[in-house]
Amino acid sequence: MLYTRKGDDGKTKKFGCDQRMSKNSMTAEALGTLDEVNSFLGLVKVKSRSMRWKIGGMKIETIVDWAQNGLFIVQAEVAGAEKTVDGNKVKKMETWIDAMEKAMPPIKTFFVSGGTEMAAMLDISRTMARKAERRVVAGEESGEIKVSKETLAFMNRLSSLFYAMARLTNHKSGIKEEVPDYK
Repeated sequence: MLYTRKGDDGKTKKFGCDQRMSKNSMTAEALGTLDEVNSFLGLVKVKSRSMRWKIGGMKIETIVDWAQNGLFIVQAEVAGAEKTVDGNKVKKMETWIDAMEKAMPPIKTFFVSGGTEMAAMLDISRTMARKAERRVVAGEESGEIKVSKETLAFMNRLSSLFYAMARLTNHKSGIKEEVPDYK
């Protein structure tokens, strides 16, 4: 059944807990924001299927799928399940990011988002991941959410991964990065 009517009063519950909380709570906000990132990544994954190049031998769609599954672990942990992100996931992202950075000119300034459609979608993914990270951190700082340091590191690296992927997508497509005008 797609509805239960139990949330009609603006309340919900965490995983494995009978205590109800407001849908406006930090936990509900963090979970909703994580879900937004994961859902948008579904579009990125579908759109990336036509791309031929790989990162560390992996297609973009494979990396995005991997990130989505990592986000499910984060969501489970935020919801109170006994799940946490393995530190090896953070190391794997760092390896991918390092490989992408070596394939491009070094960063010397901010860049205007855009270039290719895929780069623009990866930039949106980056900003959504940062927003989700802020929501999880806010819940952690308030004491309402408990997550591991590996989960916090995963959330922090996720936006860096999407930024590197956006830059590399433009680079591989021959699109020059646009520097802000500031005028």
